[in-house]
Amino acid sequence: MLVAHRGASAYAPEHTMAAYRLAFEQGADYLEPDLQVTRDGVLICLHDLTLERTTNVREVFPERHREEVVHEQVIQRWYASDFTLEEIRQLDAGSWFAPSFAGAQIPTLAELIEFALGRAGIFPETKAPEVYGDLGLDMERLLVEELARHNLLAPGAHPATPVIIQSFSPESLQVLRHEHGVQLPLTLLVAGGTAAEKWLSPDGIDRARVFADGIGPGKGLLLTDPGIVTRAHAAGMTVVPFTFRSSNSGSFPDVIAEMNYFLHELGVDGLFTDNPDLFPRTPIGDEG
Repeated sequence: MLVAHRGASAYAPEHTMAAYRLAFEQGADYLEPDLQVTRDGVLICLHDLTLERTTNVREVFPERHREEVVHEQVIQRWYASDFTLEEIRQLDAGSWFAPSFAGAQIPTLAELIEFALGRAGIFPETKAPEVYGDLGLDMERLLVEELARHNLLAPGAHPATPVIIQSFSPESLQVLRHEHGVQLPLTLLVAGGTAAEKWLSPDGIDRARVFADGIGPGKGLLLTDPGIVTRAHAAGMTVVPFTFRSSNSGSFPDVIAEMNYFLHELGVDGLFTDNPDLFPRTPIGDEG
């Protein structure tokens, strides 16, 4: 399972249609959109809660920031939830990456779905859903409605475009499963720290399987404890670690060797990568 992390984000600005198109051309099985919500309740494909890292929002809306104190310094942040979709459409989401991508826009989830239909699967992530809940914006409901609108809510409804939903928030996955009755596969993301201790132990995996069908651990967790893969598989759960990129392959010679080890030695079911074109479909040495 090749999941294009934010699209082919090593080669095009993350979470733009250019990155998603390139990921499809490079053979991605799934396109991954992180989800944020606009002030008028539209799901958009964006990693951060704020817009300043990947757009020119500072220039277009210089006065629309919030000031926050971080490490005794005042910083300015432009939250996506403070802007309507019409306003976000005015932002350049490509120039930060390279001049050739100037004018790229932040797509809506609907736009990504319309592109992916019949081409690739979709692996959306509910990002910071509790933050939006405090603002009166129900990310889970919006996601369920958007998937239903495109006839993607039932497993197998569109065989060429399967959907797996992921989140670092176990509460979000529980809302999807138990309140909305979502039967699509759900994946619990685990970065490390106390979450790893809570969810990746034998008891933790047993608790997670009640509301999730897979886990998405940070790749370093599997290097430290390869037994996580065995435990998850024994519980009937998939394992799809993150994130593999050519700019950081750790102690491996390159990212191809790194991905090959995780896929064909540790036996994970797939992985998230910025480099879909480097995904090793067969074990190194078995090409012939």
